[in-house]
Amino acid sequence: MPHPTDPYEDDDLDDLPDTHPPQPVRFAEQALLGALLLDPHRLGDVTGIASDSFSTAAHAALFAAISSLPPPDPAEHVKNTNWLNQVLATGREQARGLTASYLHTLIQVCPWPRHAPAYARMVEAERARRRLQSAAERLVQTVHDASLPHPVQTVLAAADALAAVVDDIASRFPPRAGVLPRTPAPPPAITPDYAEAVEEEQLLLATATAHPADIESVRWLLPDDFNLPLHAGLWQCLTALARRREPIHPVTVLWEAQQRGLLDDSCEPGEVLRMLAEPAGSVEHWGERALQRSLLTTAEHTGLRIEAYAGDPANTPLQLVVGARRALVDIAAVRTRRQHATGATPPQRRRPAPTTRAGPPTTTVAHAARSTRATRYPPRRRWPDPKGPATGRTDETPT
Repeated sequence: MPHPTDPYEDDDLDDLPDTHPPQPVRFAEQALLGALLLDPHRLGDVTGIASDSFSTAAHAALFAAISSLPPPDPAEHVKNTNWLNQVLATGREQARGLTASYLHTLIQVCPWPRHAPAYARMVEAERARRRLQSAAERLVQTVHDASLPHPVQTVLAAADALAAVVDDIASRFPPRAGVLPRTPAPPPAITPDYAEAVEEEQLLLATATAHPADIESVRWLLPDDFNLPLHAGLWQCLTALARRREPIHPVTVLWEAQQRGLLDDSCEPGEVLRMLAEPAGSVEHWGERALQRSLLTTAEHTGLRIEAYAGDPANTPLQLVVGARRALVDIAAVRTRRQHATGATPPQRRRPAPTTRAGPPTTTVAHAARSTRATRYPPRRRWPDPKGPATGRTDETPT
């Protein structure tokens, strides 16, 4: 059988013109399918992948056809194309663009069927990357879905689904060493309702200054939950004064801020005093609001971070697992603090048993064992559970 100059010139399956060159996994898929067409009995050496492991509909249809048809007699297979014709007919039921010439191309690009397990490992690794990227994208989309009646619960469910994908990938690619991805993490995103978040943080700081006894009730709130560095610093001033049992008043908070180097040319002392002199509502309410925003923002940044890792084909499945688990720790930390704030007990997610020894991916041998911040919130009144006078503010949400 003559070998063409370009073994991929007969690949005419693309329905739309593709201006991008094929990715390496495309050639791995072709080599794997060619090996299985040449020697159908090699299908037993390929575990851990299915038809949805392939990047194109044509390849998925071909693998499904090969998997569903009984293998031919080896002696007969080298004499005629009867079994190949059956594969083509079955594959066309799902991908009408399949042609006999493309099957011929696949066979030509893989003269050594015994390498099928190696090709399968590549296909499985690429499938893991796509799955992780898709789950991370869903998490980010959920954070920005303004139609959700219960955004926090839905976002946490999406985070759990992402963690389950990471666990499944880890079970398929047992870890050898914790090597982080080399892909730089994206910068934190700015929440679309930034102005509203800043205003609520100012109310929290002012209310905590007016009711310092309530600061102890929101010990779960951290400086990292604030949008502005100044607000985070002022919260540290308040908690430090409360911990030292010193008087808390706008003037004492301002003095503490000066000692901590928070005041500069862009921050006038008079503006800080005016901000701290306008309390409204309760410390706990505004603290929960800030923590909810922090959770959603953390979820968004975690999703973007994992999406960036998965979008870099240079990262191995092992690196993706390590990087994704490191990123998911941030959500877990905020989630635990929210549990303490609301008294809610999150559902426990069963994690797989840890791998006790390193090993190759599951496709190596035939008998291998299978192992923002928020952009939307529910309707609410602006000043619930007031403590003390509203200092001229109304019970309506400001525009």
